[in-house]
Amino acid sequence: MLGRRARRRGVLTALLVAGLVLLGLLGVAWLGQRSLLYYPDRADPGPAAAALPGAQDVELHTADGLRLRAWLVRPTSPDRRVAVLYAAGNGGNRAGRTEVAAEAARLGLTTLLLDYRGYGGNPGKPTEDGLAADARAAAKWLRDNGFAADRTIYVGESLGTGVVVRLATTDRPAAVVLRSPYTSMADMAHSLYPVVPTWFVRDRYDSLALMPQVKAPVRVLYGEADELVPPDQSRAIAAAAPELLMSEGVPRAMHNDPFWFGPYLAERISDTAADTIGD
Repeated sequence: MLGRRARRRGVLTALLVAGLVLLGLLGVAWLGQRSLLYYPDRADPGPAAAALPGAQDVELHTADGLRLRAWLVRPTSPDRRVAVLYAAGNGGNRAGRTEVAAEAARLGLTTLLLDYRGYGGNPGKPTEDGLAADARAAAKWLRDNGFAADRTIYVGESLGTGVVVRLATTDRPAAVVLRSPYTSMADMAHSLYPVVPTWFVRDRYDSLALMPQVKAPVRVLYGEADELVPPDQSRAIAAAAPELLMSEGVPRAMHNDPFWFGPYLAERISDTAADTIGD
């Protein structure tokens, strides 16, 4: 009898220890998951003009009190008086988007290269709500500096597609360009890590649910061979857009192929401006 009770106690103790270990692991994963989502290059890339002749440094002020540095790249050909708010993906900083900004400048567009909190020498730590505040500050800066909302195009790249979709629901632009959009970060997590329950994801970026609220023309671009964002998710975003301009899948294109950061994307942005704002 005593031996049986001792064995029961031993089993219960083992189960309790295992449960505590599991809870501990879940706690670490909960607290550490943002390090798997955001890969900022925290280094200050220096003055804008050193990266692109004629570019200028600007400072954005967020509603929660941060001062963020960004770059404004003005046209190098006849000015079409169209602004582009560029929200990047989850890696690097604004220095890695200079080629697309230079190409947009060649096409007569003004580009504000937003760097999120925690990126490019900026203070703070990235979160979904934090990046939303950063994007709102960028949109406000453009309005305050002579770029009306109806002459501004939001461009989101990868992670940034979730940022600009959310922004477009409250600050309506002339149009939205989404490069490699995903339906939600929970869907992305499930696609990359099938054992992770969707409720476990902290930063949701639920673009598919928000798309019906986007009352602006939307252009969707994605790679047919994207190894990170499933092409079906990008197609689902396009299908949910109330005002879809175009959905373009690029054959054999992967997620970070160099052409996404140069003339191809700049030309699609320029086409969007022509289609929605005019030359």
